[in-house]
Amino acid sequence: MSEAYEQAWRASIAQPEQFWLDAAGKIDWFDAPARGWDDRRGWFPGATLNTAYNCIDRHVAAGRGDATALVYDSPVTDTVAAFSYAQLQDEVGQVAAMLASLGVVAGDRVILYMPMIPQTVFAMLACARIGAIHSVVFGGFAPLELAKRIDDATPRVLLTASCGIEGARTIAYKPMVDEALALAAHPVERVVVFQRDRLLADLIDGRDSDWQELRQASAADPVPPCARMAADDPLYILYTSGTTGTPKGVVRENGGHAVALAWSMENIYGIGAGDPFWAASDVGWVVGHSYIVYAPLLVGATTVLFEGKPVGTPDPGTFWRVMSRHGVKSFFTAPTAIRAVRKEDPDAAFLKEIGTGACRVIFLAGERADPDTIAWLEEQSGLPVIDHWWQTELGWPGVASCYGLGDLRRKRGSAGFPVPGYQFEILDEEGKPVAAGQSGAVAVKAPLPPGAFRTLWNNSSGFAKNFATFPGWYETGDAGHFDAEGFLNIMGRTDDIINVAGHRLSTGQMEQIVAQQDGVAECAVIGARDAIKGMIPVAFVVARAGAANDGSLRQRVIGAVRHELGAVAALKTAFEVPALPKTRSGKILRNLLRKIADREEWQIPPTIEDPSVPQLVAEAMERG
Repeated sequence: MSEAYEQAWRASIAQPEQFWLDAAGKIDWFDAPARGWDDRRGWFPGATLNTAYNCIDRHVAAGRGDATALVYDSPVTDTVAAFSYAQLQDEVGQVAAMLASLGVVAGDRVILYMPMIPQTVFAMLACARIGAIHSVVFGGFAPLELAKRIDDATPRVLLTASCGIEGARTIAYKPMVDEALALAAHPVERVVVFQRDRLLADLIDGRDSDWQELRQASAADPVPPCARMAADDPLYILYTSGTTGTPKGVVRENGGHAVALAWSMENIYGIGAGDPFWAASDVGWVVGHSYIVYAPLLVGATTVLFEGKPVGTPDPGTFWRVMSRHGVKSFFTAPTAIRAVRKEDPDAAFLKEIGTGACRVIFLAGERADPDTIAWLEEQSGLPVIDHWWQTELGWPGVASCYGLGDLRRKRGSAGFPVPGYQFEILDEEGKPVAAGQSGAVAVKAPLPPGAFRTLWNNSSGFAKNFATFPGWYETGDAGHFDAEGFLNIMGRTDDIINVAGHRLSTGQMEQIVAQQDGVAECAVIGARDAIKGMIPVAFVVARAGAANDGSLRQRVIGAVRHELGAVAALKTAFEVPALPKTRSGKILRNLLRKIADREEWQIPPTIEDPSVPQLVAEAMERG
């Protein structure tokens, strides 16, 4: 056991206010916090700061303007570019001036529907500089889903690009933006489009502006100063799937976010000023927000922005090539990505040829890392591989082996130990702690540490539900257990949210779409295990009497989900079955369907209405 970890965790639980006030000393404040926690205002009440200033300006003021802040590596466009902190300061300032020229002020919302290019990072930080609240929507997300986010966030401006590049595919963004704006009730005043050489977009007069032209037109304008933001002022809104199909807007506050992320870089990832760090994620996810954009820059490190895929851009050696090229010291990716690399290069020939350069440790998160994948990666790389766990709601890791605190204890299949600031408990249905080794609901004691959400945008009642089942505890929605050595094992969701290659998707939302299709009598969508993506959705459909038995129903069901949710929904498999297994009270036995889909051993539960149905489902699956 690491003594430093043990001391930090105990201090954070015994005296949380003092622990986080000490951590707040690593942040530059306009008005420094005098107190740690307030029940009404949250962490660091009364304190003021600016997140963009802490990410950029203070490093330039300290004489580190020439240090590399951002490296853009894009194998899909054959581009590598680097920006120093001084250059980043200039780029962010110019985009802030551009936004100000459109009338954007502190508190306004700005939606970013952007690819993995430097302008996306500039825009996020520009919003932070002037106090606007950004909401990044994953580039390529379906128009209907983008429209829902527009209506909830009510942005003044939408920033986009003409296209995104997904491996060998070029995806036009502008038509999807136009469709979303037509579907949305909220009128967006201005749309700004960054034109990429690969594909130019048509602009609508009076509403749309060319990014480069607008930036040039505002170049002579004074750069807006860093806004003085209260610690509890929102920095951004990030939407995550809700169980009803309505997206939940997680609100991240400026003060706690800066303190927690700066602490995590040093103590979890072992990264400080000047160290190259790479999170191979997308800024549409919380990992991209926290560990591509904000956390590395808060501590003065070098962050890598990667536009590509783990395989096919151009080969399964891309990860190792980028790590070696930029001297990455700590690398963070998803188990899905490693499984994809392993599938293409099972003998790790590329890894053996290229190596991992200066990398000291690899972190995995996004979905549960299976022990076999961790074993393969550790054996082939020779590096410690740390699986760790967190959520959009938390904003930074809640369970990990804190490498920066000298804690390298790990057990394949476990996400590690509670991170300082987090007190976990495994609770039964009555809210009572269970014994070590027994499974239950994974819960975190309230109040949550700095950086975690304290509300949902326009949905305070939805936020309160997270604490309603177990008063005084945040219900994570995950099931798991502590083992005898104190390792926390996260085993899966307790609701209908499934994790597909890092995307949190609602099977309930998919069921809603499937049920609306002509010819569908009833349906169920479950998450089945997948060797590459961790989980994939699988639909079971009972056809209405008289429906054509030609396979067209399955294809229409798949097409409908992909149309409404986009390709990210990943629904490619649907089975037409004669009936669904149900309890006598009519509840669909989804756990039984999961076992059948995963080819696990299953038994007929005593509560089932018709004992013949599970076998009929299994036979329908075998027929395809």
